Amino acid sequence: MTDKPPSLAELRAEIDRIDEAMHRLLMARGEIIDRLIAVKKTSESGSAFRPGREAAMMRALAERHEGLLPLDTAEGIWRVVIATFTHVQAPFAVHADVSGGDAPMRDTARFHFGFSVPYKPHESAAAVIAAVARARGDLGIFRLDQGVSSGAWWRDLVGEKRPKVIARLPFIERPNHPAGTPVFVISKPLADAAVRDVVLYSASFDRWREGAGRVIAAFGGEVIANAGGGHGLSALIALPGSLEPAALRNAAAAEGAHLSDLDEIGSHAARFAVG
Repeated sequence: MTDKPPSLAELRAEIDRIDEAMHRLLMARGEIIDRLIAVKKTSESGSAFRPGREAAMMRALAERHEGLLPLDTAEGIWRVVIATFTHVQAPFAVHADVSGGDAPMRDTARFHFGFSVPYKPHESAAAVIAAVARARGDLGIFRLDQGVSSGAWWRDLVGEKRPKVIARLPFIERPNHPAGTPVFVISKPLADAAVRDVVLYSASFDRWREGAGRVIAAFGGEVIANAGGGHGLSALIALPGSLEPAALRNAAAAEGAHLSDLDEIGSHAARFAVG
């Protein structure tokens, strides 16, 4: 064997070459985004969010990832790149409900949106929804596991012009995720960018029956949260986007659980998990 192993200097030179190439590619991406702004007219709409496309990009990232670099790092880098260029197209802030603790919400915001996007904590879900409703293109985030202390916050999303859920984070679910707290993301309604793999509903039951939970599960759905009990229970329900709401109404009624209201409050991409 006559081939000599590369020297330390040669390996470092190769790393420098790759680093420069990555930087130039990022700058080239920025040039394309500049042209994209003119095509999409995001400065006029005030919103550049495409949650379905983001979910698909992150799924593709996870599926092709291999080698020494941890997936956590690759995902974090791409989330910062995507969120920063979205912010460049149409500036926005992230409003967080920290009634269940600030640290997990701050970790979620920084991991998924980076440090260029302003982070604004609020003491209640209602305050977050109000802030998003007032702003031109801001986002709001809520924990799914914060319990009933925030009440039926999802009711404040009912109404054609009210903010709506557009995503569920993290896009790539896995054990020991560095920002794995499950959260919903809300924005003002997206006219042409919402993805409807999973549709969310604010449901009000005149009377709850255990059979209602079985019906929802049988349809491939789940009760995310609820507030109240017995009479007048309000629930946040996730159902497959292909399901007609009338089918749930009829099946629940057959179990003695009558739905007085079933209002769509948003949707998100199908969940994607890796081991």
